Amino acid sequence: MMHADVLVVGTGIAGLSFAVRLAERCPEKQIIMISKRDLLESNTKYAQGGIAVVSNFTNDSYADHVDDTLKASDYTSDPDVVDFVVREGPKRVQELMDWGAQFDKKGTSLHLGKEGGHSAERIVHHKDQSGLHIQHALIAKARSLPNITFFENFSLVDLITDHHLSTTAHGKCYGAYVISIEDERIVKITSQLTVLSTGGAGQVYAHTTNPNAATGDGLGAAYRAKVRVENLHFVQFHPTALFPKVDGNTFLITEAMRGVGGVLRNIDGEAFMKDYDERLDLAPRDVVSRAIHSEMKKHQTSHVFLDATNIDKSKLQQEFPNIMATCLDIGIDITKAYIPVLPAAHYICGGIDVNEHGQSSLPGLYAIGECSHTGLHGANRLASNSLLEALVYAARAAEHAANTLSEPLLPKSFFDAIPAWLGTEDVSNERVKRISLLRQELQGIMSQHVGIVKSGESLRQAEKALHDVYMSTKALYQEDKLTPQLTTLRNLVSVAYLMIKQSQKYTKNKGVYFNQDYV
Repeated sequence: MMHADVLVVGTGIAGLSFAVRLAERCPEKQIIMISKRDLLESNTKYAQGGIAVVSNFTNDSYADHVDDTLKASDYTSDPDVVDFVVREGPKRVQELMDWGAQFDKKGTSLHLGKEGGHSAERIVHHKDQSGLHIQHALIAKARSLPNITFFENFSLVDLITDHHLSTTAHGKCYGAYVISIEDERIVKITSQLTVLSTGGAGQVYAHTTNPNAATGDGLGAAYRAKVRVENLHFVQFHPTALFPKVDGNTFLITEAMRGVGGVLRNIDGEAFMKDYDERLDLAPRDVVSRAIHSEMKKHQTSHVFLDATNIDKSKLQQEFPNIMATCLDIGIDITKAYIPVLPAAHYICGGIDVNEHGQSSLPGLYAIGECSHTGLHGANRLASNSLLEALVYAARAAEHAANTLSEPLLPKSFFDAIPAWLGTEDVSNERVKRISLLRQELQGIMSQHVGIVKSGESLRQAEKALHDVYMSTKALYQEDKLTPQLTTLRNLVSVAYLMIKQSQKYTKNKGVYFNQDYV
């Protein structure tokens, strides 16, 4: 068992920037950070595009960025949240650069990209590996601070709440139980404050741009702790993921490639976006994803094409070297041949409901980054607003946490009385195989019935099929030792259930949510 002033679960841009800011503000407070894999492995690492932020006030403005965000959300975003996130963005990006991040320049100014739904060039980036570069810079900065301790290869099991106590309750979150990926030890980590920055849940689908670890662990744990979780039916699919998987993973083709002239074509080579939206290939992601889905269905194909052959080769090499190299590895020279692409689950617009300080409905628990629901994205996220949101809310949550830690806190003796997790016997190899098959079954259910286009009937079929997966998962949980694989499956089932139920309650088409019954 361990104790800290603050426990941060998740080490992407949200968790790391929160920890750095709080550690510098409160050097006497101890922060424990839990990473599901190594520190580098997070959703942030895979963000190619960059950070949407107003930095060129000659051709851009806060008002324009606000307007673009509201338009993309189909006017379902919270206008107050949109306003302060956009206005606080430049300061947060500068802070990130002060911590060691370096972004591409054009002369003495930042080089700005343009993506779908944006009325101006405003994407601050580092070639086509912005997230990876940001992650490296934040890890280096966080490691330099002595009051941050890292534990890698630990997965979230459950939040510690009054449910686990036999002593006097305070109605708060008291930390978390986590499990070692390596030796399957379950460790109790208690804390005055707990921060979930566990990223998204793209792994509920068969095709996702998210890494293998994006299994909605924070969302599942929050739901079981009766924390308010909202808008999980707003799942954004990225229009252009590389069709053949690379090493078993779905590879993202950044929207920025369409920003410099890439054109979507169907299997017959026809540029089809003119038939769907006047903004053509730079329409918002929900519009483009549904257009691609329609073309695939119309032509009975498993993908469409992204044509980058009209883009100057030197520009491709300068701005998209990783995409060029990855495509070349599978035999596609993007300067001469079309790139086969299809939509893939990319971002959860909803999440753990939080206020303007990142506080959840459970006292002592914060949620920041993709696992949170702030009101910024509404029914559809504007491209590259996610890293912006993570930075702004991490800073706000850190300031609030610092103030909270200056107030009277619970005594250490209270945390000592919290029980350790009760373990069970070893799990058999047969059960391990069963867990893997159940995960694949769940992904198939969600992809087939709860994807880009839904219906009342598809949702009913999904609910019925998921119930069988839930009952099998419950039996495994009750009968066998808890393993990281079973923990992950348990969280995926919780997230899938919420997605289905919240989809069933939503009776109109907005943003990324599309039910053909309401056409």
